[in-house]
Amino acid sequence: MNLKKTLFILPNLLTAASLMFGVLAILRCVSPEVTDEDVYKSALLLFYSFIFDLFDGRVARMTKTQSSFGVEFDSLADLISFGVAPAVITYRWALIDTGALGMAVCFIYVLGGAVRLARFNVLARVGTAQKKKPDKYMLGLPIPMAAAFVVALLVASRAAGGWPWLTAHGLTVKGISYPMLLLVMFVLAILMVSSVKFRSFKDLKLNAFSVTLLLITVASSAFLWLKFSPAYILIWLLCLYVVLGFGEAIIFWPKRRKERRSSDDEREPVR
Repeated sequence: MNLKKTLFILPNLLTAASLMFGVLAILRCVSPEVTDEDVYKSALLLFYSFIFDLFDGRVARMTKTQSSFGVEFDSLADLISFGVAPAVITYRWALIDTGALGMAVCFIYVLGGAVRLARFNVLARVGTAQKKKPDKYMLGLPIPMAAAFVVALLVASRAAGGWPWLTAHGLTVKGISYPMLLLVMFVLAILMVSSVKFRSFKDLKLNAFSVTLLLITVASSAFLWLKFSPAYILIWLLCLYVVLGFGEAIIFWPKRRKERRSSDDEREPVR
């Protein structure tokens, strides 16, 4: 048996498993007789997609089997599992009664995810020859994080007995009430295609920042667990992740602007 070929297949099998659960989540929602329980179980299926997606890239780096094929395959799988699947789940969960507007917002979410993944692939291809270590930051909200936000809202809403403001009448425009979920999906799409840099945590080291962040995360999660419900923890952690991205963007904006100008000057042709 060729060990190198076997190791090459391993991360792609993990990607395929992530894709499989994404497809299963979609299929569970397309039946005309779909129930709220089916939608909930579809969202839970995406947790398995998250797990396999979390490890495919790490396994590829550990076994030194990164490849252009793996990057493209992973992005295609992510678009289905974390782009199309959450859009279908959200539409069947709360947006089906909004008609064309709900369809449009779900499409915008998928489009944002597709653009984000395409940009990621281009940047990865350009930077492969220049960088030997994983990037510290990722441009735009990663699509798995966006999908996790949708799933977390569904799980938390179910645990709370339903959130009408989220799924029925939280957004009022010209006297007409719409689900707040429309705005949430649109904002997630914008975050995915934004130029805000979010931490990848691939190079996380033990220092004052990481220890402080860990303490805040654990303490706040424990408070939510004891005071409210464990179902709210994932929403809080994702919100904390987004706030961290915007906070660092504001704090490091002068430094990043200077680096960007320096990089542009170096690329400018001499006349």
